[in-house]
Order: sequence, then structure tokens, then C-alpha cells
Amino acid sequence: FLVPSTSSIIKYLSIQHNELLSTTHPATMKFSSVALLGLAISSSAFTSPKLFHRRSQNVVGSLLQMSEATATKTESYEFQAEVGKVMDIIINSLYSDRDVFLRELVSNAADACDKKRFLSITAEESEGLSKPSIKVKCNPDENTISIEDSGVGMTRDELVNNLGRIAQSGTKAFVEALGEGTADVNLIGQFGVGFYSAYLVANKVEVFTKSMQSNSQAFKWESSAGNSFEISEVSDEEAAFETSGSRLVLHLKEDAAEYADFQKIEDLLNRYSEFVEFPISLWKEKTEYKKVPDVEANKDLPEGEEPKMKTVPETTTEYEQINNQKPIWLRTPKDCTEEEYNDFYKGAFRNSYDEPMKYSHFVLEGQVECKAVLFIPGMLPFELSKDMFDENSRNIRLYVKRVFINDKFEGLIPRWLKFVKGVVDSDDLPLNVSREILQKSKVLSIINKRLVRKSLDMIRDIAEDEDETKYITFWNNFGKYLKVGIIEDTKNSKEIEPLLRFFSTKSEEEYISLDQYVERMSEGQKSIYYVTGEGRENASMSPVLEKLTSRGYEVLFATEPLDEIMMESFRQYKDFDIVDASKETVKIDDDAETKKKNEEASE
Repeated sequence: FLVPSTSSIIKYLSIQHNELLSTTHPATMKFSSVALLGLAISSSAFTSPKLFHRRSQNVVGSLLQMSEATATKTESYEFQAEVGKVMDIIINSLYSDRDVFLRELVSNAADACDKKRFLSITAEESEGLSKPSIKVKCNPDENTISIEDSGVGMTRDELVNNLGRIAQSGTKAFVEALGEGTADVNLIGQFGVGFYSAYLVANKVEVFTKSMQSNSQAFKWESSAGNSFEISEVSDEEAAFETSGSRLVLHLKEDAAEYADFQKIEDLLNRYSEFVEFPISLWKEKTEYKKVPDVEANKDLPEGEEPKMKTVPETTTEYEQINNQKPIWLRTPKDCTEEEYNDFYKGAFRNSYDEPMKYSHFVLEGQVECKAVLFIPGMLPFELSKDMFDENSRNIRLYVKRVFINDKFEGLIPRWLKFVKGVVDSDDLPLNVSREILQKSKVLSIINKRLVRKSLDMIRDIAEDEDETKYITFWNNFGKYLKVGIIEDTKNSKEIEPLLRFFSTKSEEEYISLDQYVERMSEGQKSIYYVTGEGRENASMSPVLEKLTSRGYEVLFATEPLDEIMMESFRQYKDFDIVDASKETVKIDDDAETKKKNEEASE
């Protein structure tokens, strides 16, 4: 065998050197130079071309592995200066309720699933892509909770850009304004702070992710809410994604251990994310009871007898889909049946004991876009039976893109419609950055007017129904709210007035409306009269009634404390004054013509 010449050795090593230089990581270039030098020095000891090639390939292979190991080492990054400040604000003051962290993270997961679905339409290998879904798993032993989606995933650059800065800008002006409480942040997600809500309950967050881009590497992002974060490559086995997605692992704070309980998380998912478009599954414990032979009882069992059985619990764990409700408000009204509206009402508002008396499904388009479904309950909700304006009673639920935001907003609907239940979904609502405060604006005013108008339409429809008992039921349950509307809502009081009902001196056991009163007024009568009293019986004993009834005048009974305030709030109905007959200053309609007719009648 010929010993290779020095020039041939150097030529071969140069080829290997160039192959190493073709890699992008700086550590590779460092090792490639060392490889060239080491192989050149050791080449003089080679006595066989085969041995030379084998050894050189082994050395090059080892160096490639070393360079790869160096390339996949953990890299540290500094958060943008603004991020640290924003995280501090978010954790300490931006959110008033820590529960919303789950809403924010599930919303982000749904967005990732939505992006994957959109990109899959044009993807060449879309058939091989898994159907987007979301999984949530609690681990009380390790005090963690994980939220995983099979969405679009992220590359290394996207991890740095999306999780290392606030909405890719994070301007100092925003931070300063937010810190001072003067920021005008009206759009959800405008500043991309939802992810950082994880630190409301966690002191450390890990993000495993793999992009749906072809030949993508899986990565792990990690931070303990300090000034920096780390990104490292991980194997596909550790990432554990079928194709692509992201998994957030929240290491919970000591005072947030309750969020490692699957029952707590199930309640939050049902509250905030029950209408999210993609399937959300929760890792749950299930206990089933099975009958098994009772060994102890069957010890002395005579031959031929049936073995005695006992019931034992068997606990299993598995993923179970949580969001089975369909957002009916996003469908076309003509495609929905009355049964579907009733089922939605019972499910969404946890009202299994009654059915809605009336519903209204509508879409607001134009200057403001809004989808809504409103319901008038079949009976007075229990919480309102104790306090008609109970603060804990949630009647209107606000959603943005299927995600529940809040049900405590004031100004979305007037309080005299507190009994009306419904869902409002609009991207145009002016929410602050934490999605918790509904700010006053022209948009809110437009939606408010439409909700009031639709509510009044429903009430009128009940009043005009051929079955008069329906409105009697409505009035007995919710009549006092209309009275409050007369007092407080001057803009709509004229619309409410015809819907009022009263007992009177002529109606006996039946209610009458103001229109009915006017229709049967005596000739020459110029006013609508009423008397007050605790209950109809007391009101009917008023001493002023005889003088009025003797003239054929009908008198309304105001039998509740709220009635007197209401009657004083509107002085006229159509062209007739509304008069308290018990006032000493009241003058009974007694013009000359009326006197003459009364005298003739008395003769």
C-alpha cells in the first residue's frame, strides 16, 4: 500500500473543512479549524489509505456531533426593557381576578389553532395535519398546570419576537401611560399582554413548541418572570407533538395551588371558554362503581350457590371534552329552532327549571357589528326575588370571538332590564387591555340602544299575544322593573308607559292598561285619576273615591310604594294629566257642561 502524500491529505481535509464551514453555527467553524489541524498532524502516522480515511471520517463525525451539541445549547435572551415593567404591572395591578389567566391562555391557544386551520387550506400536505384541539392537564403532585394546543406552533425567531416583547413594539409611552393609569388601550390583544397573565399564578413558565413549517425543530422557552428568558432545542420525543403545536407548563406559586385541581379548572373552562370553536379537553378523574365477587363473604359459600357481590369504586383518568355547547348567536336566526333556543338558554344560564317566555336573536351591522341573543325568563330568577338589583346576578354575558369576557359590566344595558338575560358578542366593544373594564364610548351607546329596543319589542310581543295570561305572568314577575324604567329612563319612558298595568275601581280582579282606561273615560273627563294605598283593599277604601265614582270616573289603584314615585315621574299620558285624587288641591273635572249634565242626570 502507498502512504498518502501530505498534499493529498491536506486536499482531503480541506474538503471536510469546507463541509463543516457550510453549517451556520459559529461553534462549527471553531471545531472545523481544530479538525483540520489535528488531522494534518496525525496524518504522518497513517500507514494505510483505508486506515487514514476511516480515522479521518471518525474524527470529522465526532466533531460534527460536538458542533451540533454546542449548537443546541441553551441560549439566554434579555427581555426588552419595557417587558419587565409591563409584566410587573400585569402581575400586580392590571388584572383584578387571577382566574382570567386561563381565559387568556386558552384564547391564545384557540388563535394558534385558527391560524393552523387557515394555513392548512393552502398547505400541500394538509391531509397529514392533525385537527386543531386544546388540552388542559393539572398535576397537583408537581403543582403545575399545562395548556397544550395542536396549533401553528412557533420557530425560534417567533419565540423571541412573540414572547420576548409586547406585541412586537412595547413602546415606552405605553408602559408609562399604563403605569399612570392613563393609557387608552381599547383593543383586545393590541399590546399582546395575554401570555404574561400566566405569571398571575405561576413563578415559572415553560413553553414547548414546534412550528408547522416543514422540517421544523422543536424548542423550549423558559422564564421565571425576571429580566431574561432561555430558549433551547429539544427532541421531538420531549416536545411530544404529532405535527405542530405549543404546550405551556405553569409552575404554580404556593398561594395558587388551587389551580392544580382539575375541578377548579373545569369550572373556569365552563365559565370562560365553553363556546371556543376548537375542542377543549381536560384531564379528569372519573370514579365508576363496579360489582365484583366478595371474597370474604364467599369463603364458606355452599357449592352451587350464587357468589355474593360487592360494589367497589374504580378511579380512572382520561381526557374529556368540556366545551360541548354551540354558540347559537353566531348562527343565522332562520336556521335555529325554538327547541335549540330553549336548550341554549338552559345550558348557558344554568336554568334547568324554566323556559324563556320570549327570545330575540339579531345582528347589528354597519357602524358597529354585534351579534346577540336576548331572553325574557319564564319566571323571576331566584337571586332577584330577594334583591331586584342583586349585584351578583349576571344577566348579560359579553363575549369576544366566542370567548367569555365578563358579565359585570355596567352601561351595557339599563338596570331596569336587569331581568333580561342574554349574550352579546362584538369585536367593537371598547375594552381595556385586561378585558375587564368596559369603557364608555359611542359604540357602547349604540349597542345599549339596540338591546333596549329589542327588549321592548319582546315585551310588546308578549302584551299583544292572544293568550292574555302570558302578559299577566310577565307583569306579576317583572312589572316592578318597568316601573323603575319609568322613573330612571326618561329616553324610553314613553315606550314603557303603554306596558304598565293597574287595578282600578272598574277592573275588579283584572289588570287594565292606560290605553284601556282612556278608551272608557267618561265624556268630559280631562284627567286620569289614581289613589294610593297599601294593597288594593286599602286603596279601594279611600274617602275620595265616592266623589269620583259618582261622576262615572274610573280610578286607578297605586298599591306599592314604587307606584307613587312612578306616577309622579310622568305627569301626562297622551293628552291627559295624571292626577293624585287624594291631594286636597285637586279639582275634579267640573266645567259648565259637565255640571249641566250632572244636574240633568240627578233630576
